Amino acid sequence: MPTLLAGIQHPAELKNLQVPQLKRLAIEIRRHLITSVSRTGGHLGPNLGVVELTIALHRVFDSPEDTIIFDTGHQSYVHKLLTGRHDFSQLRQEGGISGYPSRAESEHDVLENSHASSSLSWADGISREKERQGDETWTVAVIGDGALTGGMAWEALNNIAASEHRRVLIVINDNGRSYAPTIGGVAHHLDTLRTSEGYERTLAWGKRALLGLGEPGRAAYDALHGLKAGLKDALIPQVMFEDLGLKYLGPVDGHDVAALENILSRAKGLNQPVLVHVHTQKGRGYTPAEEDIADRFHAVGQIHPETGLPVAPARFGWTSVFADEMCQIAREHPHVVGVTAAMMLPVGLGPMAEEFPERVIDVGIAEQHAVAAAAGMAYEGAHPVFAVYATFLNRAFDQVLMDVALHQAGVTFVLDRAGLTGDDGASHNGMWDIAMLSMVPGLRLAAPRDEVNLRACLREAIAVEDAPTVVRYRKGELPEPMEALRCVGGVDILFDSFTERDVSDSFVGDVASSDAPARTRVSRVLCVGTGALLPDSLEAAERLRGEGFEVRVVDPRWLLPINPALVDLAREADLVVTVEDGLVEGGFGSAVRDALALSRVPVVSCGIPRSFLPHASRVSLKAALGLDADGIVRAVKDACAQLRG
Repeated sequence: MPTLLAGIQHPAELKNLQVPQLKRLAIEIRRHLITSVSRTGGHLGPNLGVVELTIALHRVFDSPEDTIIFDTGHQSYVHKLLTGRHDFSQLRQEGGISGYPSRAESEHDVLENSHASSSLSWADGISREKERQGDETWTVAVIGDGALTGGMAWEALNNIAASEHRRVLIVINDNGRSYAPTIGGVAHHLDTLRTSEGYERTLAWGKRALLGLGEPGRAAYDALHGLKAGLKDALIPQVMFEDLGLKYLGPVDGHDVAALENILSRAKGLNQPVLVHVHTQKGRGYTPAEEDIADRFHAVGQIHPETGLPVAPARFGWTSVFADEMCQIAREHPHVVGVTAAMMLPVGLGPMAEEFPERVIDVGIAEQHAVAAAAGMAYEGAHPVFAVYATFLNRAFDQVLMDVALHQAGVTFVLDRAGLTGDDGASHNGMWDIAMLSMVPGLRLAAPRDEVNLRACLREAIAVEDAPTVVRYRKGELPEPMEALRCVGGVDILFDSFTERDVSDSFVGDVASSDAPARTRVSRVLCVGTGALLPDSLEAAERLRGEGFEVRVVDPRWLLPINPALVDLAREADLVVTVEDGLVEGGFGSAVRDALALSRVPVVSCGIPRSFLPHASRVSLKAALGLDADGIVRAVKDACAQLRG
């Protein structure tokens, strides 16, 4: 552990350091981040960019009395170090510290956020209640310029600016990027504020205006031109923020601790909402990150710290297949367009954007807007494909329901990182989509099991022009191909050890009723696997067959609505087991159980409970939730024992 950093257990101890020590501390922090995150993976680039800013914030303000919120929380690693959490050896791993703020870890963490643009709403709420209670401490929200593209941030700004005397500080960490370069009018405005180009443009405007007044204007211009340095500050267009009622300070170099302390102290001396504009460099101090044009090492896996190269190159994954197939589809169908919410490269739309730049739209961190805009595109004849992390679609459910489904718009939603993602914790597990979307009228949802299925399901989804379609898949590498033995009414049968049975030998009866016939045996099990959990389902089937069960594993491919052919296949079994990496309550298994209610075939659903899951590996979470082969075998045996009893 570096010497100075090791001595910091509480942020108040920073105030004892001198400027030369602060510069050394910043170097130590960067070295510690590079060394640690290269071993575990994590959000490296964003944190390298906020080292001096975080130091300055903790020197000027008094956490936890002053509330400091980070938006998004992936830029809180330096904050963790300065609040005594130095052990990054198990970052984002089971038993280690979270990759986001965590109340369970520290009293200095308030907002456990990894969904962008919410910090200002929290700051508004916290500061309102502080003011009502007579609490004069500050509420500080550090928001990235990428997160500032989210509409909720502006809803909060509208309210914060209307309060004249609340102690709210908004720090815009402006590095010109979220994952990729920030887009839109807000980005252009911030760029104008921080660049000499904006000054020169304003100066030229002022010159034209003054010279248009004739001789008096020329004299005024000559006088002002002599005060060029002062004119720069006077004419920079801060209208957007200050006309709202926010005091604007900046821009300031986000890597100059002394300058940061000065401007933050000025802000603290004001008794009103203040916005401080800080210009930082993502990936600062680490050459491989600084030279990475794509995303400045926004998030990395295990890497070699000397070179930044991955320790184990990633295998061809789900996102790569989607990226390739979208390009092929775009070549064949000119009406297909791609939509992303500031995630062009992570969701796989980068290759399509390179080949068809006018047909991929990045709306910024604005999922609600993306979905409603997609409905508008569909109305005009396009077929939009909105590629988004599954967890982020939660934010746009109203638009899926009321803008797309209500208007029978042909929009396809491609949900990357669906199901268990693990390391990023509770907010990033894409486990809500099946249950959430099951209530949307007319919506069809597919969970492909391998590369061939993904390509086929994507094409089938895009062929639907009068209803929303969804294709969901997991994070990471692809499984080996799983070929179907045969297909029955759209349901693929992947494994089958069922033998011929006389109809009279089948169990019929309602096991939940008191007068149901006694169940003496369960020999025929229909396992309905879904998407990423089909390899586990097939492994479980092999083991169950070895223990004397007749097992059939089917893949419905399209989970919603329930395929009638699946209901027919279920009637041939003594027990149906559904396996899904979504909520077990209200999810696919629940829909299967409802569809089989009249046939009286018992259904056991393996899925995710209605809870927030801790950060851990996907393998560990599957085992804990009973979604691996061991858990599926156990569920079948437990159900058999219960039915016999």
